[in-house]
Amino acid sequence: MSARGNSISAGGTSVKLTAPRRVLGRAAVVLALALGLATGSTGLLPGTEAHAQPVAEGSFGFSGDADDWVSGGQSYAYSTSSRDRLNVSADTGNNVVSLSVDGANGDWWYLDLAAPSGTALAPGTYTGATRHPFNEPTEPGLSLSGNGRGCNTLTGEFTITAVEFGPQGYVRKLDATFVQHCEGGSSAARGEVHIDNPPPPAELDLGLAVALKGTASALNGKATVHGTVSCNKPVRVDVSGDITQVKRRDLIRGSYSTSVSCVPGAPVDWTATATPTGSVPFQQGDVEVEARATATDPDYGKPVTVTETTAVRLARG
Repeated sequence: MSARGNSISAGGTSVKLTAPRRVLGRAAVVLALALGLATGSTGLLPGTEAHAQPVAEGSFGFSGDADDWVSGGQSYAYSTSSRDRLNVSADTGNNVVSLSVDGANGDWWYLDLAAPSGTALAPGTYTGATRHPFNEPTEPGLSLSGNGRGCNTLTGEFTITAVEFGPQGYVRKLDATFVQHCEGGSSAARGEVHIDNPPPPAELDLGLAVALKGTASALNGKATVHGTVSCNKPVRVDVSGDITQVKRRDLIRGSYSTSVSCVPGAPVDWTATATPTGSVPFQQGDVEVEARATATDPDYGKPVTVTETTAVRLARG
């Protein structure tokens, strides 16, 4: 996609941007809107945003009064059945749901719905909402922006009719309506969102085992250990760790790392070799092996790590 110039407007402030519009996305809108804020707020989100997921079946639409800034007095409607792309995520505490809309016609919109800090979104009406993520901890948060427009400050409310979460910020279901007023005005944008996703995938489950026997090379002094990893979905697993041995008054240590492709079913073998950090080689006898297996959950975009500490007997190799 070729670069093009875009102008983002917020309460009369215009910022010239040169980059693909869909790459600029949400960060550009937030940056432009922040220029109009006279506040000491840091703007930090209350939780860690999870991996955004495509909406399998859903719709989003809104309309506004004639002098509403965000809508421009027009109506908008998008749905997965019309080839519009919707993506949704929640933070790790299910406190905030964020929706992005990439219309087939080139439109782009963002909607945030946030419960007061420390609480999860639940069915009910949230009144007294102010602009997310600058809302006070005791207030609900709301923000509708996009197509280069957004509120510097806002008031509003939203109603959650149904909401259902899965692990790691997965949004299974959301039915909600909202009303947003920019800059303390009476004109409003009014809209609704409906999301119906499949049941959430299982979280990544990793298994790690270290074999009780390894080898100490008489040729180069390196120690080789091995074991297995297991998983419930296909992933690339990084295995790393440290080997420690005490011989007489010598402390011998070395680190190792390797990677293997894991698929569900039978455990997958891994083998790794550690080079001693000092001048004393690894030797036949007992060692302590600390092992870590790490992989990124492909469904949730989160790293998963398991650890194991095992006493291993090294034979002369």
